[in-house]
Amino acid sequence: MVSDPSSFSGQVVLVVGAASGIGRAAAQLISSRGGTVVIADLDAVGLASLQKELGLADKQVKSVNLGDQSSAQALISSVISDHGQIDALINTAGVVGPTNTKVEDVEWAAFERTVTINLFGTVWITQAILPHMKERGYGRIAHVASIAGKEGNPGMHAYNASKAGMIGFIKGVGKEVAAEGITINALAPAVIRTPMNADTSEETLKYMLGRIPMGRVGEPEEAAEILAFMASRACSFTTGFTFDASGGRATY
Repeated sequence: MVSDPSSFSGQVVLVVGAASGIGRAAAQLISSRGGTVVIADLDAVGLASLQKELGLADKQVKSVNLGDQSSAQALISSVISDHGQIDALINTAGVVGPTNTKVEDVEWAAFERTVTINLFGTVWITQAILPHMKERGYGRIAHVASIAGKEGNPGMHAYNASKAGMIGFIKGVGKEVAAEGITINALAPAVIRTPMNADTSEETLKYMLGRIPMGRVGEPEEAAEILAFMASRACSFTTGFTFDASGGRATY
């Protein structure tokens, strides 16, 4: 039995969406717990800032576009080539898409882009990493979904659908790989203080905040703590599950 199952010493952890927000906080936390963290994002400026902060080598910094299947596949291949292993994947990448929009007014291109990045991207990167984890007989996968995937938010139809799809996908994959030493789980945050909310309308933010019993937004570090557990050896008997980080909005 590992003396400290929350430690990431000797492990390689890939954090997608690491340039800002929850992903950045997760990368900082994993690094502080001894892990070799590999950060990936489309935001080169944010990645450069985090690389400098954490003192990462160039091979620990990757560009990825989860809206492109080949990019997701190339990322996994590159990390394995450079580091020999991936013990855990934390995927926090995503987009909000249209907000405060009636369903009949949603533009298909915007809807499709949101679902492609959030849902298809989750599927693609999971498909890419699972063969490696199956071969090793070990792996931890943690995807960030949303409270919107459990309850839905008015005017956020593409986002709701994409996050609900993620949750359903993760339930099925969790059961499929449960006996292979691999766990895959989701995190469903409510409003978290991240740059992503700059794309959310004021009316929608007010609606969401009004449904949080704690009466405040969450902090990236609070979400990162749960993700770190999901990505650790300690998360050994939970899979296909959606963890809550909603300040009491959802209690199921």
